[in-house]
Amino acid sequence: MLGWMGMALALLVTGWADGLIVVRDPDVLSHQILPPPRPRPPHWMPPPVRPYVFAPLEVSYHHVKVRITDPIAVTSVDQEFYNPNPRQLEGTYLFPVPPGAQIDKFTMEINGKPVEAELLAADKARKIYEDIVRTLKDPALLEYAGRDVFKVRIFPIEPNSRKRVTLSYTQVLKTDDGLVNYVYPLNTEKFSAKPIKSVTIKIELEGKRPLKSIYSPSHNVEVLRQGAHRATVGFESREVRPDADFQLLYSLEADPIGVNLMTYKKPSEDGFFLWLASPGFEVKDSKLVRQDIAFILDTSGSMAGAKLNQARKALEFCVENLNEGDRFEIIRFSTETEPLFNRLAEVTESNLARARQFIKELKPLGGTAIDAALRAALALQPAKSDRPYTILFLTDGRPTLGVTDENQILAGVRRGTQTNPDREGNAGPGNPRIFCFGIGNDVNTHLLDKITEATRAYSQYVLPEEDLEVKVSNFYSKIKAPVLANLKLVFPEGVRVTKLYPSSLPDLFRGEQLVLVGRYAHAGTGSIRLEGTVNGERREFRYAANFREEAGDHEFIPRLWATRRVGYLLDEIRLHGENAELKDEVTELARQYGIVTPYTAYLIVEDEAKRNVPVRSRSMQSFDRDAGAQQEAANAWRSYQTSKSGDSAVAVARYGMALKSATSPAAGIGLGNREASRGMALASPAPTVAMAPAASRPGQSSALSAPAPVTAVERVVQYAQQTQYVNGKNFFQNGNQWIDAAVQKATQAKKVRIQFNSPEYFSLAARESKALPWLALGQNVQFVLNDTVYEVYE
Repeated sequence: MLGWMGMALALLVTGWADGLIVVRDPDVLSHQILPPPRPRPPHWMPPPVRPYVFAPLEVSYHHVKVRITDPIAVTSVDQEFYNPNPRQLEGTYLFPVPPGAQIDKFTMEINGKPVEAELLAADKARKIYEDIVRTLKDPALLEYAGRDVFKVRIFPIEPNSRKRVTLSYTQVLKTDDGLVNYVYPLNTEKFSAKPIKSVTIKIELEGKRPLKSIYSPSHNVEVLRQGAHRATVGFESREVRPDADFQLLYSLEADPIGVNLMTYKKPSEDGFFLWLASPGFEVKDSKLVRQDIAFILDTSGSMAGAKLNQARKALEFCVENLNEGDRFEIIRFSTETEPLFNRLAEVTESNLARARQFIKELKPLGGTAIDAALRAALALQPAKSDRPYTILFLTDGRPTLGVTDENQILAGVRRGTQTNPDREGNAGPGNPRIFCFGIGNDVNTHLLDKITEATRAYSQYVLPEEDLEVKVSNFYSKIKAPVLANLKLVFPEGVRVTKLYPSSLPDLFRGEQLVLVGRYAHAGTGSIRLEGTVNGERREFRYAANFREEAGDHEFIPRLWATRRVGYLLDEIRLHGENAELKDEVTELARQYGIVTPYTAYLIVEDEAKRNVPVRSRSMQSFDRDAGAQQEAANAWRSYQTSKSGDSAVAVARYGMALKSATSPAAGIGLGNREASRGMALASPAPTVAMAPAASRPGQSSALSAPAPVTAVERVVQYAQQTQYVNGKNFFQNGNQWIDAAVQKATQAKKVRIQFNSPEYFSLAARESKALPWLALGQNVQFVLNDTVYEVYE
């Protein structure tokens, strides 16, 4: 979100790929420029003078290509920016060097012509940033103070024209705890005048040793492995203002399964950890775990048309990608259940031919006998089988024939998977896993999610406008080649780990990786023991581990853990009912870690009103005063807990899954926010329209925008966006002030007031580097640091 202060800066400072352009023009400083003179026709009369508001530079596209060979990374940037103003401008381009990066061979071209960039040390760069802050009375650049910077004069920036800029630099990457770390400074793009139409990052990885874990804690990336030693990592987004640097971590290991442990812990507090496990890509087919798999497809009348056509193609893909040694079955169901083989059949050419013909002849007709189909699939597993048994269940409806009661169907699933139950009565290791695909909006999300919960799997929901074939094919590609089944982790003696997510460990698959997060108490060293089975044989791997007493290098881990934890708690409330303990924990985690969605925003407001928090200390004061928005949010929260089917129910089920499966906190929260906003809008019976001031609309300046009518639901969504998670703290925007969520509880802390732009202000900035990103939020900000509440005011 770009608040009013960010927009004020954008009038003079524009994000430009991975750097900044500071526009130099005395007229610009007034924010108004008269248009240039034009030829005057005969009898011309001067019109009234209407000075236009200066429009900052716009980034058209931003494309990055990186080639990493062992520790050497070569980054190439190609971007285009546009000057929408009818006059020529001059600017200074600033490229803040990522912290700790050793950069050389920095080259830059403007419209194909080489330009010389000057490298300024951090102390000289700080002076530049502070001078800009003093001149513009805007602190947004302070977060880059303390970094080296490349500086280039940009002139001319022609009126109403485009300019292409390319740059390249080489750096030696650092390795920590076996992980190589690459950071690309993407967050300067938040100053772009408009959302960027196209942002892409493509990284070619190559190592002398096999590539194992490949993980981005900052963005959702696609990883395409090309053998054991090469991989391509891709990120793509459109119409965005990136506000976080891009980070990639990867490991090079010769072990059969690559494992990496990262920790984050403050002294005297329980710590957080993230554990990566990847078998890489070099596992031969002969070493794969042989598995049994059943495909259950709903062919009721409602599947007619595109849904069944896509389902056929998805099944064809799965069948063609079965491994030698696997066994499979296809069960179609509608009014009755029809299996293809009546057993788990070997993968032979004749059986594959029968499967292709069976799929081709599928026709939509009849009702939906879900219970009978599930019982038929569960009955196929042989007693005491040492193979993983996976069931893919695809349906577009609710049970209408046979057993239709949700609890009875779930009880039947539990009975069919209880050869090795866990303490909650759900399926334990070695039992079938049922992965559900809900197609469209007329599905019982509670039933499907409870089935996957009971069988240590998960659900996916395919919207009417989405392609079922793509969803199923992508899923099957990930699980088709198991390397280690029935995983179990044993941690070092004395280290107590709790609240692990995912709570049930999945199998390990070739080319995929497990991202496990959790809490730990009692720091210690030793070994983590990974146990599992390969075709019935027990395997064990040991890895050195150090759960540190103090660790601050991986600040993203607590928020990633909290994101997953909130997702699991919200699903617990949705599927099994609300209780005070669950609700209070969701509220506190959301407030502390910035997991603020329309649903959690409502819980925060409700909680603070219930606790009689003073109004001036409340987190979301505009929301707190908006009775209409609160009523809409309360209705949506009730619907969240009670709706089982329909478009709103599907949206909230996807919302929970986005949080539970997050691999990066920002991406998971962003996707969850979109689904939550959609779910709240769909649950609203009738929109209540009001006029909202432009200043309350995130990302817009009240000076440039007129009020617009918005519904109560839209206002709730906007309130949820008035927050920023910065450098380990969550800040709420109230009016023109940003307030650290920790201030509310720091009632006994020392309080210090400092005027913005004063000598004391810059002294604080120089003394406390950790506070720089917080100070950069605006002229009015409150935060807690070293048992002191600092209040900066203009």
